Amino acid sequence: MRTKEEAVCPFGCAVEKESVVGVLVRVFRIEVPADRHDEFEALFQTISVDAVRKAEGSLAVEIARPSQWAPNEYAMISKWKSVAALAAFAGSDWQQAMIPPGMDRFVQRCWVHHYELFSS
Repeated sequence: MRTKEEAVCPFGCAVEKESVVGVLVRVFRIEVPADRHDEFEALFQTISVDAVRKAEGSLAVEIARPSQWAPNEYAMISKWKSVAALAAFAGSDWQQAMIPPGMDRFVQRCWVHHYELFSS
């Protein structure tokens, strides 16, 4: 059963906060030019991943590097306690990709999607 209530993030944005069994899963994917992989990987781990790990309401974060099936694509999968927790971290545009300052030089394309975890 779900109950809905409105919460306000620190930036004044209203977000619908759902009380559900499970957590919010954020899947961020980024395409990086092949000649920038080494530089990107170091910064991705120290800037992006560390920021998510330290955020209040962040439950887990994992990253993946390019494979033969997606040779220039990285992914970050994070789990959040609630929509309000994610909005407190990412701001009023929490449904958009959040690119830290200086990291935009690596972005060819990026995507972000959100899911409710319903099984573990």
